[in-house]
Amino acid sequence: MSKKVAIIGGGASGLAAIKSCLEEGLQPICFERSFDVGGIWRFTDDIEEGRGSLYSSVATNTSKEMMSYSDFPMPSDFPVYPHHSKILEYLQLYADHFKLRKHIQFNTEVCSVTKHSDFDITGQWNIVTEKNGIKEHATFDAVIVCSGHFSDPYLPLNSFPGIERFRGRYIHSRFYKMPEDYRGKTVLVVGAGNSAGDIAAEISFSAKQVFLSTRQGTWIVSRISHNGFPIDMVLLRRSRILLKNMLPFAVAAKLNEKFFGKWFDHSNYGLEPTNRLKHPVVNDYLPCQILHGLIKVKPQIKEFKEESVIFEDNTETGRLDEIIFATGYNAMYPFIDDPAMKLNENPVSMYKNVFPIHLPKPTMAFLGLIQPLGSILPTTEMQARWAARVFRGAAQLPAARTMEAYAIKSNKKKEKWFGSGKTQIFQAHYIEYLDEVSKEIGNRPKILRLFFTDPRLALKILFGPCTPYQYRLTGPGKWHGAREAILNQWDRTLNATRTRVIFKNPGTRSVLPTLLGFCTLTAALSLGYKRLSLKKI
Repeated sequence: MSKKVAIIGGGASGLAAIKSCLEEGLQPICFERSFDVGGIWRFTDDIEEGRGSLYSSVATNTSKEMMSYSDFPMPSDFPVYPHHSKILEYLQLYADHFKLRKHIQFNTEVCSVTKHSDFDITGQWNIVTEKNGIKEHATFDAVIVCSGHFSDPYLPLNSFPGIERFRGRYIHSRFYKMPEDYRGKTVLVVGAGNSAGDIAAEISFSAKQVFLSTRQGTWIVSRISHNGFPIDMVLLRRSRILLKNMLPFAVAAKLNEKFFGKWFDHSNYGLEPTNRLKHPVVNDYLPCQILHGLIKVKPQIKEFKEESVIFEDNTETGRLDEIIFATGYNAMYPFIDDPAMKLNENPVSMYKNVFPIHLPKPTMAFLGLIQPLGSILPTTEMQARWAARVFRGAAQLPAARTMEAYAIKSNKKKEKWFGSGKTQIFQAHYIEYLDEVSKEIGNRPKILRLFFTDPRLALKILFGPCTPYQYRLTGPGKWHGAREAILNQWDRTLNATRTRVIFKNPGTRSVLPTLLGFCTLTAALSLGYKRLSLKKI
């Protein structure tokens, strides 16, 4: 009989987990506490306990080709950076195309996940679920946790002296939905991540004044790179990774800094980060709103007063109405009561951000406990494919001591690049991480071989954007449409913006520069000849 796998959560990673289990001949049963698929991408006006929350204006900061599932490209008419409603539509299309809904039990909450009495032998788990007030008990051979880590706000109020005296209102960014509540008010946003940048920029259009407080600063990059191409399709290329790894660390770090800081001089905007290798924030509006004076960037908070805030530079906000703390989240899983799962306190507890190291049996996997410099969706899909292979027995994990040594070495490398902190243990270089996991699966693209068998494709893979389809070219889960998806990825990208067709004469385009160059050269030679003749006279 095939192994039963419990999947907790029916969002983007949960859907990938269901499909990956089916591909490996496993029997997935997904428990989703809400009425439909989508997870965090299903926007609601209200905050739902245990589920991530979006604000109404959220659009992706990774382009659609870079955040598609590896065997299911987004439709060509989807925007390059889709609104959250389009991502939900895409997830629904994915679930319907691969017939995943029949494996999901909706409106079902997972209450507890505990080890079976003979776990050390079987690796099985006891799971208690509740639906319509009725609890059920079941035993599973493996568990994949896909419930995300954006539902338990991290709000360290004890780090802000005098916060208890403040008379205004303060919330965590999880509870922010729309900018209307802040019209005409003076607002302080605390944090320097993507949410902090988005919220500060959005409310600044209607607020009286917005302050943005950051301890360490951050790089800001636009979604748009040179020639109007998506920034991630320009940045995330294998050729760049090869260059980074070939260069000395100091040189690679300097190039990284130059790339992220080239849009504008961050020191003039109060944004230049103390950690020069910090992950950038993707935001197209924040610098403009700073130029307009609608946002003022300030250092760390020194002290709260009854109606204002004093910063470390001893400047003060004046009368302050609202505060939004965009201070991140705790990676909490209340349905699991096991010391090995205290992830924030023990950064060495996970092997490649997926498998708890100290479990006697590798029958539990976590998806999404990572912050790659790239899209999370194909990252969690790769994790799901690996987990399914391990559960089936087609892939093996090394001994616990080996995994722990790897985790220690990996965390030291991360600390060197990203610095130390609460979230740094989750950060990773996108392509390098996907390649690491793909080696475990056996589906890493064989570029050298392709240069002999399919040089056109090899060049696209090496010098073009590292789209997820590269990991369907070979090995387990091979998709015969992968090659075509890679060769046509720019057509799908640009199709969404070419809504006004421009007819160009290809002959004119190629001949005109040559003609102009010839005329310029002729004129220059003629002028030079005349000057020479005059000198002779």
